Order: sequence, then C-alpha cells, then structure tokens
Amino acid sequence: MNKAFKLDTGNDSLHSIGGIFLGGQVLQQSEIDDEFRTDHKANHIFQDVDIFKSQVGLLIQGRERFTDISQFRENEVFTKSLGLNKVPSEERLRQRLEIMSSEHEVRLKSANTKLIKKQSIGSLSRGGMDFIPLDMDVSPMDNSGSHKENVSWTYKNHDGFSPMFAYLGIEGFMLNNELRPGSQHAQKGMPEFLDESFTMIKKLKLKHPVLLRLDSAHDAEVNFDHLPDDQYFLIKRNLRKESKEQWLSNARRLGRQLKSRDGKNVFVGELHHRQPGNNEERKVVPFIFKVTEQLEDQDGNRLLMPEIEVETYWTNLPLEAEDVIELYHDHGTSEQFHSELKSDMNVERLPSGKFKANQFFLHCAMLAFNVLRVIGNHLIHNKSLAPIKIKVQRRRLRCVIRDLIFIACKHVKHAGDEFLKFGRHCPWFKLYQKISFSL
Repeated sequence: MNKAFKLDTGNDSLHSIGGIFLGGQVLQQSEIDDEFRTDHKANHIFQDVDIFKSQVGLLIQGRERFTDISQFRENEVFTKSLGLNKVPSEERLRQRLEIMSSEHEVRLKSANTKLIKKQSIGSLSRGGMDFIPLDMDVSPMDNSGSHKENVSWTYKNHDGFSPMFAYLGIEGFMLNNELRPGSQHAQKGMPEFLDESFTMIKKLKLKHPVLLRLDSAHDAEVNFDHLPDDQYFLIKRNLRKESKEQWLSNARRLGRQLKSRDGKNVFVGELHHRQPGNNEERKVVPFIFKVTEQLEDQDGNRLLMPEIEVETYWTNLPLEAEDVIELYHDHGTSEQFHSELKSDMNVERLPSGKFKANQFFLHCAMLAFNVLRVIGNHLIHNKSLAPIKIKVQRRRLRCVIRDLIFIACKHVKHAGDEFLKFGRHCPWFKLYQKISFSL
C-alpha cells in the first residue's frame, strides 16, 4: 500500500470550478438581470432569474441533472460569480422550471440575442462575396426508456425528442431552438421558426448578409414566403419522384462536365424555369444541380448498371454552381455543433418529465452553450498563452470545460477584498487572466 501521503481537511476555501467566474462574466453580457428586472418580487428568496442563472451555471460545467445543484448551495464562488442571491435546492429548481410562463421563454431568447450581438460573428467568403451562415436542422435526442411527456419515436429509430436548432456564424453560436415531440416532422412549425429567427437576425444588425442553409426536409413551398428579400438562402431540393435517368440526360445536355477520375462523370449547372411546389403562380427560383454517374466501383470494376447520384438546390446566390455546392456541403459542420451540445455538455437525456420544463432547460442550455463558445473564441484569439499548441480555428466545448472551467482555485477574503488565487504551477492561469481582462 502506498503511504506517501496522509489525508486531512483544512479551513481553506478550495474550488474545482474557478472558470465559473469567466462564465459569469460572459453571462453578464446577455443582460439577463435586466430582462427579468420587472419580475422582481419583494420578500421572494428565489427570483425567476436566479433559477435560470443557477441552471445555466450547472450547464456551463456540463452538468445536466437537477440534483447536481446540491453541490453548490453553499459555494460562494458559484453564487457570486453568477450574481445569485441564493442557490435553489434541487426540488425548487425543478418545480420552478415547470411553472415558468411563456413570457419568460421570450425573455431568455432576448438575453441570448443580446449576448450574441456583443460578439464578432465570423463569415464565409465565396466568389468575392461574404456571408454569415445560418444553419437550421433537427437533431433527435435519445430519451429511450423514459416516460417523459412528448417522448415518441424519432426518425433515428429511438424514442426521444426532435428539437430544431439554428446556429449562426462559422463559430456556431446557437441563435434559436425549439423542443419538439420525437415524432414531429421537421417541417411542422418551420414557418414560425423562420419568422422568429429572422426577427432575431434583424436585432443583431450584422455586417454581412445571412446565408440560410436547410436540408431537403424543408423543401416546402410555404417556406419561401418566410424568407427575407435581403438575405440569401440555399435549400436542398427533395427529388421526390423525379427520375435520376432523366436528370442525367438533362445534365449532359444543359450542364458542363467537371474533371473527375476514370469511370466517373460529374455534371453541374443551373436552371431557371421552375417554381417551388411546381406552383405556376409563384416566381421562378433558380436552382443548381450536380449529377454524378458512377461507371466503375472503387476497385475499378465496371458496373453492370451505372449508379446515378443527383443533388439539386434552390438558391438565390449569384455564384457559380461549384461554389454553391461547396457552401451547402459546409452545412454539415452544424452536425459538430449538435455533438458539442449533446456530448460535450451532456444535453441529450433531458432531466424533467414535463415537456415545458425541458423546453426551459434547453433554452438555458442555449445560453450556456454560447457562454462557452465566447470563452472558446477568446481562447483561440489568445492561444499563444496556452500551455499546449492549438492549431484549430474553433475549440470544442469539452476542451473549454476541461481546461478553463474545471480549473482549481482558492477563494480568499482579505481587507474587504475577495480573490481567486490559482496555484503557482497552474498552466492555464495566464490565458485565464487574459480572457478575464478581455470580457
């Protein structure tokens, strides 16, 4: 048995979540206290804003269970970093989320919009034009084996929810979300979600136009009535019953062939004669096509019947077909954002049996997601101070939580001042300090 150390306790106020102070600094930028100031109730121990900030504080650490709040009820660093009057109990946190009004949902989203507005939003450049990507998609959450309200069978073949998410910029700030029953089709409620999201976009007053990217589940005629004229869109078409062989014939006749390996023919082009939903009363919307004809398999063996792949996209982008297709393929990056929410922050199995409480939980997760994203962006901008080499342009949230949120500190009170003191060998302190001064 190793007896190199003896175990004992002391009177020092030690904490493993020194980074919660950074989280609190970023959360202040959302002006969440001002959003809920009118709801302040005299002689009320726990204000509504305290409930939300406590939940955000847990999610910043990747803690998704209500029961985890018990660890921080007497934690001064947690309380003061988030500007809380008092930390609620597990039962109170759960119960208060279940009875919050729909007006509070609007205020949480408003606070999130204010937080994003204070950030620098990254853009994409193609063909001499700059766009800020806006990616919307459904990402099912696996809640199998539970009896939570509105859990049902999803298209991923498991029981759960099918929430809609909207991410803005190349960094992937979460602009909006909506919790939905698992069996709900992606298009249901989409017009309203588009209207709400573009209202938020207007408030941000972005430097560049937005490029909305949607997959084929949203190839619906009604959506085009909810797209602003001053923004760009790129929507993958649903081929439905269109013949691939006919598309290959059209592509050979109307498109241009790209260079490709032997045994493979690729054609791209643009058409200007169709209306969404084949409704002749609508304006013609241009669309891009890409048709790939595979004559050989990966081993070079000749196929008995050629394999045909067809991709078509509605768009108002004034770009070459190759640029448009590349911009859509970049839409796949949003899958990484889903992964960061569900894996890095553990937001997949939602904690409440009540659908309404889970919706508020998801809105708190949106705020926490963006708080961590802001800290991660500052980390990248000051990566020369990091104790490790960082080559990526975007830091995953699990790395932000590991390196800067779970950082040990000592809470010290002296001569009327309070300090967070870090160890002499703390490798992340210089970067932590730089980020704190920048916020």
